[in-house]
Amino acid sequence: MKPRRIGLLGFDGVMALDLVAPIDAFMSAVIEGSDGAPRRCYETVIIGFSKRPFVSESGILFKPHRTIRNAPALDTLIIPGGPGLRKPLTQASAVEWIKGRVGKIRRVATVCTGIYGLAPTGVLDGRRVTTHWQFARDVAKRFPELNVDANAIYIKDGPFYTGAGVTAGIDLSLALIEEDYGPSVALAVARELVVYLKRAGGQEQFSEPLRFQTRAADRFADLAAWMQGHLDQDLSVESLAHKACLCPRHFSRDSRMPLVLPPRRSSRTCVWGKPVSD
Repeated sequence: MKPRRIGLLGFDGVMALDLVAPIDAFMSAVIEGSDGAPRRCYETVIIGFSKRPFVSESGILFKPHRTIRNAPALDTLIIPGGPGLRKPLTQASAVEWIKGRVGKIRRVATVCTGIYGLAPTGVLDGRRVTTHWQFARDVAKRFPELNVDANAIYIKDGPFYTGAGVTAGIDLSLALIEEDYGPSVALAVARELVVYLKRAGGQEQFSEPLRFQTRAADRFADLAAWMQGHLDQDLSVESLAHKACLCPRHFSRDSRMPLVLPPRRSSRTCVWGKPVSD
């Protein structure tokens, strides 16, 4: 079996995880060869704008395998996000190269704000797309021809795939692996990376709890995070107050942020600061 070649565009100011997470996912995908030995399903190639190393937004140094001038034939192209791609010169170079290659590649995917490199080519016009929730409004304004879904983790529309922020690059990569080799291979990769094969819900399930945590006092931020992972346990006011090291009365007075929890199996559910019957 010949590995499918995945190309990833690299540039100064790239979001490192947008680049590394898909690489780790694809390189973890293996199947058994005819001789019984494991065979890698993919080959990954980092494609830079030049031969020189480039630096991610967080300061990590990457060395490209190829450049846009000598890039090999690709099965899939992935365009990671990062502030560097939104710089006019970098964006213009990316758009020109992508536009010349897109018709020769089976599928093209963007991670996070990588959509800023693909949308200007026009190939996404009229298609449903997503991006990081913080940039969805700007993308919709800059590219009104796109149908932007700000809540999706990733979206497939024809041969084009768009993913939400950062770790959604893993979700998108798992979907591509499953498409190529089936759910068993994708599940094996998910288990190795210790992630869900498919996450339920959309971006709002991650952004809203974080929004609460950034506003709340430290002890309540920690408590909110703990509650999300223990919805099957006792979440009465008394129990939450004990967890926060407060008396119930003090807890009820200080927990000023409203938070409604989903129904539980017990006969009572809890609205932040007030127990109510089902």
